[in-house]
Amino acid sequence: MLRALLLATALLGAATRVAAFVFEDVAALARDAAAVAWIEPADIRPAELRNLSYDEYRDIRYRPEKAIWRDAGLPFELQFFHLGRGHVHAVDVHEVHEGRVRRLGYDAAAWDFGPHRFERSGWGPLGHAGFRVHHALNSPAYKDELIVFLGASYFRALGRGQQYGLSARALAIDTVGGGAEEFPRFTRFWIERPAVTATALTIHALLESPRAVAAVRFVVTPGDSTVVDTRIRVFLRAGTRAPAMVGIAPLTSMFLHGENQPQAVDFRPEVHDSDGLQIAGIGPGGDPRTGTVEWIWRPLVNPPLKPYTPLAPSFALQRLQGFGLMQRDRAPRSYEDPEARYERRPSAWVEPVGDWGPGRVQLLMLPTPDETEDNIVAAWVPAAGPKPGQALEFAYRLHWQAREKTLPQSSTALAHATQSRRGRGWAPLAPDELQVLVDFEGPALQALPSGASVQAVAEAGAGGRVVETNAYPLPPELGGGWRLKLRVQRRDATQPLELRAWLRHAGGALTETWAALLPPEPQR
Repeated sequence: MLRALLLATALLGAATRVAAFVFEDVAALARDAAAVAWIEPADIRPAELRNLSYDEYRDIRYRPEKAIWRDAGLPFELQFFHLGRGHVHAVDVHEVHEGRVRRLGYDAAAWDFGPHRFERSGWGPLGHAGFRVHHALNSPAYKDELIVFLGASYFRALGRGQQYGLSARALAIDTVGGGAEEFPRFTRFWIERPAVTATALTIHALLESPRAVAAVRFVVTPGDSTVVDTRIRVFLRAGTRAPAMVGIAPLTSMFLHGENQPQAVDFRPEVHDSDGLQIAGIGPGGDPRTGTVEWIWRPLVNPPLKPYTPLAPSFALQRLQGFGLMQRDRAPRSYEDPEARYERRPSAWVEPVGDWGPGRVQLLMLPTPDETEDNIVAAWVPAAGPKPGQALEFAYRLHWQAREKTLPQSSTALAHATQSRRGRGWAPLAPDELQVLVDFEGPALQALPSGASVQAVAEAGAGGRVVETNAYPLPPELGGGWRLKLRVQRRDATQPLELRAWLRHAGGALTETWAALLPPEPQR
């Protein structure tokens, strides 16, 4: 306890020497913070910063020439975000260099306030709302934004040629099943000063909330796919109610509409940061050491607003190989939006380090009226949650990517779903029927001999019955893959319906499992 107290005091100093700075130092702070009650920090924003509009807040910018490490010519630089609008609480940011911890405090001269004429004499040392890392990601002549930490435990990163889309979080508490969601937030960061030849940046963080405290380490390696190696150790606060859900490696995204759920009033065919949830793992009943890994693709949907119908399906696994919210469709014509450029939004793939044990991938899909709101969450929920006094620890690699790992990786080179469409053709459907067509492409289908017999396999959950399945090859001008046609009888259109389908040949799977959840029909 004394060591943690001394360390905490030292790390708040302007420039204090420490023997070394490692993950265990932050973990010690987290462990001891979990032994005491949470104290809600005060809102220190000056009155004129509290009611800024979105555009007014964006007018406050950090001066690039003031970037941390710019004068040293290092491969990474830091810039900050100002308090204001919804960014209420400051985070303490420190530099760690050659055994010294130096607090990077608020510098009033580093800010360009644009058209604002604030009276700032009484503001004092406000601190920072968050920070961003810049790196020469796309060109050696310019340092682009690489990763941003801003708001609660949110962060998002970019690979080469990408534009910001979905976000990640360090921890999710009671997103599903526990009443009001709790949002842990970063309170302190320690960033290791990189060497001139560094190819990665190490960031340590302390995460706190009313019921949990965590130590987190990120090692950010930029590239075509930027990789964030993450380690987190979570402690529950003493004397608090255990969360119903603790979500590890949570991802947050947006899905408004797509080819599987078209919207007539929008000129853009598709609007989404992610179009599906991809999962790889060994399911219930399988041997976690030798069992067959199943690849699952769940197309995302935007549930009805009337009635308001959140959907929260989950996938139980004995062992997780990986999961992610993916942006598979990379064709600009699919979006017709030269400003938003949804085809450039990254996918985020979580690759566990070590065996995470049994648990479930939890998906939450909320109704949204437009693309300004994130409405999709996915996270890993371990079967055994943390207990007071016991740490829960996980390590993983988070890949921010375009194509790599976006498709199934297996010895059989499974084909993947490229699109799914719902609707009738020339033949009418019965009033309680619906039809879905799923297209697959991939090596397993390309390797089929001429005239091979391919079977369509489909299952419907409670409330549905498969009426017809069919599989047939597509001509080259339509991709050259195979199409699965599925006709289903739906007994109650006010209830969601689970569907699973795949293609097989000679008893073996040719494709990943297409696992769709059809939302209830909207009511007028």
